[in-house]
Amino acid sequence: MDKFIYMDHAATTPLKKEVLDEMYPYLTKIYANPSSLYAPARLSKAAIDNARDKAASAINASSREIYFTSGGSEADNLAIKGAVYANCDRGNEIITSAIEHPAVINTCRGLEKEGFKITYLPVDKNGFVSIQDLREKINYKTILVSIMFANNEIGTIQPINEIGELCREKNILFHTDAVQAAGAVPIDVKILNIDLLSLSAHKFYGPKGIGALYVRKGIKFKSLIDGGSQERGKRAGTENVAGIVGLGKAIEIASDNMAEESRRVSELRDYLINGLLSIDGTSLNGSLEKRLPSNVNVSFEGLEGETLLVMLDNIGVCVSSGSACSSLSLEPSHVLLSIGLSEKKCASSVRLTLGEENNKEQIAYVVDKVKDIVNRLRNINSNWNSIRK
Repeated sequence: MDKFIYMDHAATTPLKKEVLDEMYPYLTKIYANPSSLYAPARLSKAAIDNARDKAASAINASSREIYFTSGGSEADNLAIKGAVYANCDRGNEIITSAIEHPAVINTCRGLEKEGFKITYLPVDKNGFVSIQDLREKINYKTILVSIMFANNEIGTIQPINEIGELCREKNILFHTDAVQAAGAVPIDVKILNIDLLSLSAHKFYGPKGIGALYVRKGIKFKSLIDGGSQERGKRAGTENVAGIVGLGKAIEIASDNMAEESRRVSELRDYLINGLLSIDGTSLNGSLEKRLPSNVNVSFEGLEGETLLVMLDNIGVCVSSGSACSSLSLEPSHVLLSIGLSEKKCASSVRLTLGEENNKEQIAYVVDKVKDIVNRLRNINSNWNSIRK
């Protein structure tokens, strides 16, 4: 299909032309291994250093606190496993939330099998963890708290400042998966007392297959990949120079344009929310006030979200039923279950996430088409007709 309306930017974003242009020389002419000693290799090394500076600047970190990875999932694994393995002499307990991305949830489940104790904090109906609950769960054996900055399914932004303050007060490491937040909302690791932070370039118009982990200076963590001494001995393997360059350029652009783009996309998001909520039997999932600028997640009573997704796809509209990493699973969303939705309501939910190429005309079109599809599906659904009587 030549033309389509893309509203699944939480899954991935298109690569910006400016980013591709910056990457291109390192895919073609400047190809030397940055670990080599001759002049062409020094060009590759300089490009990595420049990108590291840009990534650090975007979150108010030092360049030596940035480590490049293959993406957000590896960054989460390296942060959590690397930190607990290096600090297990202090205890064996980790606290996370019930609505984390699978990269965090499954990492913690794996550590449980190794003998670590994991506490999964519940969330309220809007997806927020309770600071009081966190305070009560922390004890002398707690090594690490890992709470995501913003949720990938419902867009809720956690009280990161309060979590960071509490962890710093208790001398406990604090990791945040900021894959959805980086490039979209302001992040200052110093002000927020963040010790480790994960991000991924393809969420802010950079290339796929490249991410970064921030580790505050002085924090001990272990490498998970044996090999060479790349990334100061913490992440072996020949560097993806072009990808790293792309990450640096993409996060630089996102940071420079953040205020204006956040305002624009937030206005579109609210316009979309209002349009969808005008449909009878529709409800918003997640916080309305503390929400990512791009995220809309709604449930339509009396129909299957997957059916709506397929029918929208047939007319060239791309939306999601939840996390792209779990889209092939038949299980209901653990995020939506955790905020109190029934399995039936989970199944009736869709996620629309907006980006730079979306506009008000597209949203008006999508709302109109969703209304039409929902009404048609409900007209043939006898259960819906009985519910409304």
